[in-house]
Amino acid sequence: MEVYLDNSATTRVFPEVAELMTKIMCEDYGNPSSLHMKGVQAENYLRYAKETLAKILKVNEKEILFTSCGTEADNLALIGCAMANQRQGKHLITTQIEHPAVLQTMNYLESQGFCITYLPVDAFGRIRLEDLEAALRPDTILVSIMHTNNEVGSLQPIAEAGALIKRFNPAILFHVDAVQGFGKAVIHPKKMNIDLLAASGHKIHGPKGVGFLYVNSKVKINPILFGGGQQMGMRSGTENVAGIAGMARAAELLYQHFEEERRNLYHCKRKFIEGVRQIERVQVNGLLPQDPYGEQSAPHVVSVSFPGVRSEVLLHTLEESGIYVSAGSACSAHKPQPSATLKAIGAGQEILDSTIRFSFSVYTTEEEIDYTLQVLYDKIPMLRRFTRR
Repeated sequence: MEVYLDNSATTRVFPEVAELMTKIMCEDYGNPSSLHMKGVQAENYLRYAKETLAKILKVNEKEILFTSCGTEADNLALIGCAMANQRQGKHLITTQIEHPAVLQTMNYLESQGFCITYLPVDAFGRIRLEDLEAALRPDTILVSIMHTNNEVGSLQPIAEAGALIKRFNPAILFHVDAVQGFGKAVIHPKKMNIDLLAASGHKIHGPKGVGFLYVNSKVKINPILFGGGQQMGMRSGTENVAGIAGMARAAELLYQHFEEERRNLYHCKRKFIEGVRQIERVQVNGLLPQDPYGEQSAPHVVSVSFPGVRSEVLLHTLEESGIYVSAGSACSAHKPQPSATLKAIGAGQEILDSTIRFSFSVYTTEEEIDYTLQVLYDKIPMLRRFTRR
């Protein structure tokens, strides 16, 4: 049996998405900048994508920019806004548990003379609003807070943070990395005071190599790519029409059945947590005390530590049984370094060494959960005995 439980890394493409993309690549393959009919056909797909994503987010179509991925969207938001607004100040705020797409970009901006404040999180992976309020300064120009943590699934108080930021200074820009949240949550940037929001196609059963950035029309932002002036000069380069349309179609399908799919994900999550807690000395990370089954965290992510078993050993043991999981963020999976998120929530070395991320999708079944639990019941005691020797 093959069980794919690494959906925070990437997801299986919906058949309808693959069908649409094949049609575009093989039949409607024109360049959207061309003036002939093939170009117009391609441009219509871009218009469809803008309309679809704008409707989901309840924003204006002109506020959607297409990128090559979520990482590029984050880079464009942070670098573009920092450079465009540095006369108003050079102070930026983010958190200690951001994705490398944000943290590494912040490191770059720090090297360019910007001052960065990294907010701590509590033991459950959530920022404290009082810490955010204390960090705001007259020279703060941008705050970046992720919507959903990719490792432990913690949800940040985005709406409350947005309101707090704008009360302090309406001119401060609020960026949200929603790569793990888009498709799993209802996100309306205008209501939540979000000025910039990044998302990615391959996390929502769309293709890899495409993402988008919502940019409020009032935001001052500089491009970071230069060339033919596509997308109003904000993101030059021939658009990935098939990828863009595929991403929009995937989002459309997810949000058409949003409540049903969300309930199914939480059901799988509860079933898995109940089952995995039957194993001795197991710790489920990032859950609030009043929320033992993670219903106040992301519906698709469960971070579990198995003290006494190294995460890489367990990962490959599960793989031998056809179960695919992750030992952390897939974007840094080939870099053997401790998880910044787990360290930020106060995890000790034993937890850092033994954590596995299980992440579900609309394709995850109860049968797969049962099979995975049974393999864990069989393998964990054996691996612990082997480790003790």
